[in-house]
Amino acid sequence: MKLTGIMALANTDGYAQSPKHASDVSLEELALQARLLQGLLLMKLYDAPLAPNPRRVRIFLAEKGIEVPRVEIDIVGGENLGADFLAINPRGLLPTLVLDDGTTIDESVAISRYFEELQPDPPLMGTDPRSRALVGRWQRLVEFDGGIPVAEAFRNSAPNYADRAVAGRTGDPAIPELAARGRARLQAFYDQLDTRLTDVRYIAGGGFTIADITALCIIDFARAIKLGYGESRPHLARWHTEVRERPSSRA
Repeated sequence: MKLTGIMALANTDGYAQSPKHASDVSLEELALQARLLQGLLLMKLYDAPLAPNPRRVRIFLAEKGIEVPRVEIDIVGGENLGADFLAINPRGLLPTLVLDDGTTIDESVAISRYFEELQPDPPLMGTDPRSRALVGRWQRLVEFDGGIPVAEAFRNSAPNYADRAVAGRTGDPAIPELAARGRARLQAFYDQLDTRLTDVRYIAGGGFTIADITALCIIDFARAIKLGYGESRPHLARWHTEVRERPSSRA
């Protein structure tokens, strides 16, 4: 398990970072990182390898250079709905982070925010009021306009989820009409991103952020279930190729 020891400084655009030299790290900073590392070793991240939301957190941590002990949960087989996991998180949702003091945090963005505050460099959620607002805006847009449609399309059509159409629960039957609506909305989302990426390198307009991580996980999952963006969206394709080449994408 590791926490990167080289700190970084944000440039004036609120996104890009330039590393400090190791000799510039104070003893106080090193002592703080040692305490943080000790806490990280006692945490547990409950994870599901194939699901997009747990992957968002894994990529976020990889970008930060942080490793946390992970416990894999079989979400397809319904392990997240079993008594053992529900005792950890009664919502039955993944990812779930359990801190060294026993505090439980679910929701991908909340977990990411925790680690952003713990280790701000490199910043993935903005560094000043303007950049934080823009990252938050695009992050929410990607979740609502891309994440919800792909979830509707998948959970209302996959046989294993015939009575699990709502995450973290059983007894919610699939609605085929929602699957059709999700597929249509997803195509509109692809058009929206292709237009956005005409003039910017990354989705939030500055450097690589959590908005790109969320979009990457949604799009890769959509492609895996045969709902890709096709060949008519060159700007989206350019962005997708670039972000998939980042080492963190393999987390």
